[in-house]
Amino acid sequence: MKPKYSIKRAAVVVGILAFVSITAVAQENRSEISIQGTGFFTKDTDGNGIQQHATDTGGFLVGYRYNINRWLAAEANYGYDRNTQMYFGGTGARVESNIHQITGSAVVKLPSFGRLQPYALAGGGALIFDPTGNSGSKFAGATTETRGAFVYGAGADYAFTRHISLRAEYRGYVYKAPDFNLAGLNTDSWTHIAQPSAGIVFRF
Repeated sequence: MKPKYSIKRAAVVVGILAFVSITAVAQENRSEISIQGTGFFTKDTDGNGIQQHATDTGGFLVGYRYNINRWLAAEANYGYDRNTQMYFGGTGARVESNIHQITGSAVVKLPSFGRLQPYALAGGGALIFDPTGNSGSKFAGATTETRGAFVYGAGADYAFTRHISLRAEYRGYVYKAPDFNLAGLNTDSWTHIAQPSAGIVFRF
Protein backbone atom coordinates (compact mmCIF):
# COMPACT_ATOMS: atom_id res chain seq x y z
CA MET A 1 0.00 0.00 0.00
CA LYS A 2 2.85 2.34 0.73
CA PRO A 3 4.18 2.39 -2.89
CA LYS A 4 0.72 3.25 -4.22
CA TYR A 5 0.36 5.97 -1.60
CA SER A 6 3.79 7.37 -2.56
CA ILE A 7 2.89 7.41 -6.23
CA LYS A 8 -0.36 9.22 -5.51
CA ARG A 9 1.41 11.72 -3.30
CA ALA A 10 4.08 12.32 -5.96
CA ALA A 11 1.38 12.80 -8.61
CA VAL A 12 -0.36 15.37 -6.41
CA VAL A 13 2.93 17.24 -5.84
CA VAL A 14 3.73 17.25 -9.57
CA GLY A 15 0.22 18.49 -10.33
CA ILE A 16 0.54 21.31 -7.83
CA LEU A 17 3.95 22.33 -9.20
CA ALA A 18 2.62 22.30 -12.76
CA PHE A 19 -0.34 24.46 -11.76
CA VAL A 20 1.92 26.93 -9.94
CA SER A 21 4.28 27.10 -12.92
CA ILE A 22 1.45 27.75 -15.38
CA THR A 23 -0.03 30.40 -13.09
CA ALA A 24 3.37 32.09 -12.69
CA VAL A 25 3.89 32.23 -16.46
CA ALA A 26 0.41 33.67 -16.93
CA GLN A 27 1.09 36.29 -14.27
CA GLU A 28 4.29 37.42 -16.02
CA ASN A 29 2.29 38.98 -18.87
CA ARG A 30 4.99 38.20 -21.40
CA SER A 31 3.15 39.58 -24.44
CA GLU A 32 2.60 43.27 -25.23
CA ILE A 33 0.78 45.18 -27.94
CA SER A 34 1.61 48.87 -28.38
CA ILE A 35 -0.03 51.69 -30.34
CA GLN A 36 1.92 54.95 -30.73
CA GLY A 37 1.61 58.26 -32.51
CA THR A 38 4.90 59.32 -34.09
CA GLY A 39 6.83 62.26 -35.46
CA PHE A 40 8.89 61.68 -38.61
CA PHE A 41 11.91 63.90 -39.33
CA THR A 42 14.30 63.09 -42.17
CA LYS A 43 17.84 64.45 -42.52
CA ASP A 44 18.64 66.24 -45.83
CA THR A 45 21.14 64.57 -48.16
CA ASP A 46 23.52 65.82 -50.85
CA GLY A 47 25.33 63.79 -53.50
CA ASN A 48 25.93 63.42 -57.24
CA GLY A 49 25.12 67.12 -57.63
CA ILE A 50 21.63 66.54 -56.20
CA GLN A 51 20.20 67.93 -52.99
CA GLN A 52 17.36 66.04 -51.35
CA HIS A 53 14.94 67.37 -48.74
CA ALA A 54 11.99 65.54 -47.16
CA THR A 55 9.05 67.23 -45.47
CA ASP A 56 8.49 66.62 -41.76
CA THR A 57 5.39 64.63 -40.96
CA GLY A 58 3.74 62.26 -38.50
CA GLY A 59 2.15 58.84 -38.45
CA PHE A 60 1.66 55.80 -36.26
CA LEU A 61 3.52 52.74 -35.05
CA VAL A 62 2.02 49.44 -33.86
CA GLY A 63 4.04 46.64 -32.35
CA TYR A 64 4.13 43.29 -30.64
CA ARG A 65 6.75 42.58 -27.97
CA TYR A 66 7.49 39.25 -26.31
CA ASN A 67 9.34 39.38 -23.01
CA ILE A 68 11.79 36.47 -22.97
CA ASN A 69 12.81 37.23 -19.39
CA ARG A 70 12.91 40.23 -17.08
CA TRP A 71 15.84 41.78 -18.97
CA LEU A 72 15.41 40.79 -22.62
CA ALA A 73 12.57 41.00 -25.16
CA ALA A 74 12.01 40.68 -28.91
CA GLU A 75 9.62 42.83 -30.89
CA ALA A 76 8.15 43.35 -34.36
CA ASN A 77 6.73 46.67 -35.53
CA TYR A 78 4.79 48.19 -38.40
CA GLY A 79 4.74 51.95 -38.96
CA TYR A 80 3.14 54.27 -41.47
CA ASP A 81 3.92 57.85 -42.50
CA ARG A 82 3.54 59.98 -45.62
CA ASN A 83 5.92 62.71 -46.76
CA THR A 84 7.23 64.41 -49.88
CA GLN A 85 10.80 63.97 -51.12
CA MET A 86 12.06 67.03 -52.99
CA TYR A 87 15.12 66.93 -55.25
CA PHE A 88 17.12 69.94 -56.41
CA GLY A 89 19.98 69.98 -58.90
CA GLY A 90 20.22 68.42 -62.32
CA THR A 91 16.58 67.31 -62.07
CA GLY A 92 13.93 69.12 -60.04
CA ALA A 93 11.32 66.72 -58.72
CA ARG A 94 8.73 66.21 -55.98
CA VAL A 95 7.65 62.71 -55.04
CA GLU A 96 4.96 62.21 -52.39
CA SER A 97 5.06 58.70 -50.99
CA ASN A 98 3.53 56.47 -48.35
CA ILE A 99 6.29 55.08 -46.15
CA HIS A 100 5.79 51.66 -44.59
CA GLN A 101 8.17 50.57 -41.82
CA ILE A 102 8.57 46.85 -41.13
CA THR A 103 11.17 46.15 -38.47
CA GLY A 104 12.29 43.71 -35.80
CA SER A 105 14.40 44.52 -32.75
CA ALA A 106 16.02 43.11 -29.65
CA VAL A 107 15.05 45.02 -26.51
CA VAL A 108 17.20 45.25 -23.39
CA LYS A 109 15.29 46.36 -20.30
CA LEU A 110 17.31 48.56 -17.95
CA PRO A 111 16.92 48.75 -14.14
CA SER A 112 13.49 50.14 -13.27
CA PHE A 113 12.63 53.10 -11.07
CA GLY A 114 9.36 52.39 -9.31
CA ARG A 115 6.73 52.18 -12.04
CA LEU A 116 9.12 53.49 -14.72
CA GLN A 117 10.79 50.83 -16.89
CA PRO A 118 13.47 52.21 -19.28
CA TYR A 119 14.82 50.16 -22.18
CA ALA A 120 17.10 50.29 -25.22
CA LEU A 121 16.59 48.58 -28.58
CA ALA A 122 18.44 47.74 -31.78
CA GLY A 123 17.49 45.84 -34.90
CA GLY A 124 16.76 46.11 -38.59
CA GLY A 125 14.13 45.89 -41.26
CA ALA A 126 12.83 47.66 -44.33
CA LEU A 127 11.40 51.03 -45.32
CA ILE A 128 9.06 50.86 -48.31
CA PHE A 129 8.62 54.12 -50.25
CA ASP A 130 5.43 53.90 -52.30
CA PRO A 131 4.62 56.96 -54.51
CA THR A 132 1.03 58.16 -54.08
CA GLY A 133 0.70 59.47 -57.63
CA ASN A 134 -1.21 62.51 -56.35
CA SER A 135 -1.33 65.49 -58.70
CA GLY A 136 1.46 68.01 -58.09
CA SER A 137 3.53 65.56 -56.06
CA LYS A 138 4.54 62.94 -58.58
CA PHE A 139 7.40 62.47 -61.01
CA ALA A 140 7.29 60.44 -64.20
CA GLY A 141 8.86 57.01 -63.82
CA ALA A 142 9.01 57.03 -60.00
CA THR A 143 8.16 53.56 -58.67
CA THR A 144 7.95 51.80 -55.31
CA GLU A 145 11.33 51.21 -53.69
CA THR A 146 12.42 49.25 -50.60
CA ARG A 147 15.43 50.26 -48.53
CA GLY A 148 17.05 48.18 -45.80
CA ALA A 149 17.39 50.05 -42.50
CA PHE A 150 19.23 49.79 -39.20
CA VAL A 151 17.04 50.71 -36.23
CA TYR A 152 18.15 51.86 -32.79
CA GLY A 153 16.35 53.57 -29.96
CA ALA A 154 15.42 53.96 -26.33
CA GLY A 155 12.29 54.56 -24.34
CA ALA A 156 10.45 54.04 -21.10
CA ASP A 157 7.14 52.56 -19.97
CA TYR A 158 5.19 53.96 -17.06
CA ALA A 159 2.89 51.31 -15.59
CA PHE A 160 -0.60 52.44 -14.58
CA THR A 161 -1.67 48.86 -13.88
CA ARG A 162 -0.19 45.41 -14.45
CA HIS A 163 -1.81 45.37 -17.90
CA ILE A 164 -1.65 49.00 -19.11
CA SER A 165 1.33 51.36 -19.49
CA LEU A 166 2.15 54.66 -21.14
CA ARG A 167 5.16 54.54 -23.48
CA ALA A 168 7.47 57.35 -24.61
CA GLU A 169 10.11 56.37 -27.15
CA TYR A 170 12.71 57.56 -29.64
CA ARG A 171 13.75 55.57 -32.70
CA GLY A 172 16.39 56.30 -35.29
CA TYR A 173 16.54 54.74 -38.76
CA VAL A 174 19.74 54.72 -40.84
CA TYR A 175 19.29 53.86 -44.53
CA LYS A 176 20.23 54.74 -48.11
CA ALA A 177 18.23 57.72 -49.38
CA PRO A 178 15.50 56.67 -51.85
CA ASP A 179 15.66 57.51 -55.55
CA PHE A 180 12.47 55.70 -56.63
CA ASN A 181 14.52 53.66 -59.11
CA LEU A 182 15.50 56.75 -61.11
CA ALA A 183 19.19 57.52 -61.74
CA GLY A 184 18.40 61.24 -61.94
CA LEU A 185 17.26 61.23 -58.30
CA ASN A 186 20.13 59.16 -56.89
CA THR A 187 22.19 61.03 -54.28
CA ASP A 188 24.07 57.82 -53.37
CA SER A 189 23.97 59.00 -49.76
CA TRP A 190 22.97 57.58 -46.41
CA THR A 191 20.41 59.44 -44.38
CA HIS A 192 18.62 59.29 -41.03
CA ILE A 193 15.05 59.48 -39.75
CA ALA A 194 14.34 60.64 -36.19
CA GLN A 195 11.07 59.23 -34.90
CA PRO A 196 9.88 60.33 -31.44
CA SER A 197 6.64 58.72 -30.30
CA ALA A 198 4.22 58.25 -27.44
CA GLY A 199 1.38 55.83 -26.92
CA ILE A 200 -0.16 53.07 -24.88
CA VAL A 201 0.87 49.48 -24.14
CA PHE A 202 -1.43 46.54 -23.36
CA ARG A 203 0.09 43.52 -21.60
CA PHE A 204 -1.40 40.04 -21.51
